[in-house]
Amino acid sequence: MALRLYDTASRAVRDFVPLVEGRVGVYVCGLTVQSEPHVGHVRSAVNFDVLRRWLSHRGLAVSFIRNITDIDDKILAKAAEQDRPWYNLAFEMKRELDRAYDALHVLPPTYEPAATGHVPEMLELIELLISRGHAYAAEDGSGDVYFDVRSWPAYGELTRQSVEDMEAAGDADPRGKRDPRDFALWKGRKDSEPATASWASPWGRGRPGWHVECSAMAGKYLGEAFDIHGGGVDLRFPHHENEQAQSRAAGHAFASYWMHNAWITTSGEKMSKSLGNSLLVPAVLERVRGIELRYYMVAAHYRSTVEFSFEALEEAASAFRRVEGFLDRVDAGAGELPTAFVEAMDDDLGTPAAVAVLHDTVREGNRLHDAGDAAGAQEAAGRVLAMLDVLGLSPHDPHWASGAGSDGLHDVVDALVRGLLEQRARARADKDFAAADAIRDQIKAAGVEIEDTAQGPRWSVG
Repeated sequence: MALRLYDTASRAVRDFVPLVEGRVGVYVCGLTVQSEPHVGHVRSAVNFDVLRRWLSHRGLAVSFIRNITDIDDKILAKAAEQDRPWYNLAFEMKRELDRAYDALHVLPPTYEPAATGHVPEMLELIELLISRGHAYAAEDGSGDVYFDVRSWPAYGELTRQSVEDMEAAGDADPRGKRDPRDFALWKGRKDSEPATASWASPWGRGRPGWHVECSAMAGKYLGEAFDIHGGGVDLRFPHHENEQAQSRAAGHAFASYWMHNAWITTSGEKMSKSLGNSLLVPAVLERVRGIELRYYMVAAHYRSTVEFSFEALEEAASAFRRVEGFLDRVDAGAGELPTAFVEAMDDDLGTPAAVAVLHDTVREGNRLHDAGDAAGAQEAAGRVLAMLDVLGLSPHDPHWASGAGSDGLHDVVDALVRGLLEQRARARADKDFAAADAIRDQIKAAGVEIEDTAQGPRWSVG
């Protein structure tokens, strides 16, 4: 079965055929580093990390570019509110973001370009668009430059909208626009903005518009044509629509496939700072380990909206601990990926079905272990580890084994429970069944389930 991916542009699941055999270029829109990342922010990174790992598993050499936006209106506004330099805020929040990615074992990209480091490339692109008749400098002396949406008849094709149905672009003041829907490529500096937040340009000092950043950076590192462009579903319009329009208007083929992950919501609304319902990653990691939070995100399909709750998160954590419990009991042998797992992943990264195969294999491994079939159980454990490794969830991975993204909770609980089980075993050996039952009840009251098997007791949470 060929790898198939859902392409937002065609609204269909398509066979994935890379532009260059054996190689794939992926560009993912990263975050604007204006504030601490919440779990909704990092879902996109986890989802596209799974894509990257699966492409690599399929034998493709992956060039994976994920940018950061380190200059924009929100960063300037928040820095002003906090009475600090905008670049200091952006730098600190970038460090917070790196810590969140590391806590969830998101692999570092091939390169992570920052907007402020690529102004020359953006200026070249803007000048090209002006020369081709698709952009213009405002005539009011503001220094603004806009993309002329009516100059590009295909504008709106990614999201299947007509220009007449679109609202005015809200990414810049309407000063100097020919059409309210024209979007900013360059923003002339305002007196209210710090001088450090501007660069020299043919139109006066200013800074880039949001959309031109990604077109310039994708082109620099992946070329005028590349395979996959990804990001959150909320970026489809206007950001990705504008990226595609300006890139193709410049004569670049741009992305062959568009992939978008869905939101994490709370009470049916997108998790965001503006709604006041965000959950910062460090706070969530006080409740569960990083590997468990990653499992929670991976278990849902990337195109499915996830309604966040701590109850659901803790249920997912308990499910993952049962997988770990199996691997604690059985030494893994060599294992290959089950066919059903491969088919699920090849079907638009079908992680729910893939995770179902994972748990089926764990159940079969436990059955074989309890039946005394050590070889069969070890083979099952090998398959489990192979699946977990592809998903970035292997407890044997040095990243997790070193305690990265974790407070070591599982190891602590395991040591405590095993100590109590040893006390219980001694009590039963001494025929002190009252003491044995008391220890069992103590363990159960802590939310730990004990199952007595022919191979000895095993534990799981919830």
